[in-house]
Amino acid sequence: MPGLRRLMLGAAAVLLLLISLPASSAEAPALMLATRWDDSADPAGWWMSEKYDGMRGYWDGTRMLTRQGEPIAIPAALRAALPDFPLDGELWAGRGRFEAVLSAARASVPGPDWSALRYMIFDAPGQAVPFEARLATVRAWLDAHPSALLQVVAQTRCEGRAHLHAFLHEVEQRGGEGVMLRAAASPHVAGRSGLLRKYKSFEDDEATVLGYNAGTGKFAAVVGSLRVRLANGTEFALGSGLSDRERRAPPPIGSVITFRHQGWTARGKPRFPVFWRVRVPASAPVAPSGAE
Repeated sequence: MPGLRRLMLGAAAVLLLLISLPASSAEAPALMLATRWDDSADPAGWWMSEKYDGMRGYWDGTRMLTRQGEPIAIPAALRAALPDFPLDGELWAGRGRFEAVLSAARASVPGPDWSALRYMIFDAPGQAVPFEARLATVRAWLDAHPSALLQVVAQTRCEGRAHLHAFLHEVEQRGGEGVMLRAAASPHVAGRSGLLRKYKSFEDDEATVLGYNAGTGKFAAVVGSLRVRLANGTEFALGSGLSDRERRAPPPIGSVITFRHQGWTARGKPRFPVFWRVRVPASAPVAPSGAE
């Protein structure tokens, strides 16, 4: 299969190039990161909101940054609508339109794709007050400076497990990804926190693409699976969920992909992993022509 060999050799060359490049000087912002909700816990009194399927965007008062600290080139209209104090939110184009967000946000110059995006605000880091007071500050600012480009994420006080399950079902019926839960009166805490939780009907995680495995049978002419690595160093093959197009032109080496799974094995590998989407494209993408 000379085509696949060319693909793998080209990918290896790009990987070597990436290794030889100096590390990025970007400094990740001190964001509050969610942990998974334990369904045996009592959610009464927590705040619930939809988990939006977009790209995390941190506004530091002058710049929009990714979760990794890379700058995002935003349109002048959005820049003018934002306040001079930090915000945390999601750049969002609607349910099931993550690729449209990615296309707009990764461009070096803001293009027409931005017309479909809104900035969904769910926190205001840097304010040493409880969560409710932080959002009240944002709402007050937006009342004085209204903009269709900005929206505060709606929060619903949870009444108990049945309410949480019904809320999740409602979000999923609308095509949403899941639910975020935040402890009432909670401070903003940088890093993983039990004060901020995510709740979904499925588990998902991220992995970095290392390379490709040749396909067999009906996939003999294309990529059979991706070789990927978790953040803890665990490596495994991921083939389920790849479309025919993705098998012909797989995610480039260095890309961070998201996959769904059903828990973990005793060896720390995901059970029944299924490819979902590319979360972060490679900084120097490969342009594969497919496998033969």
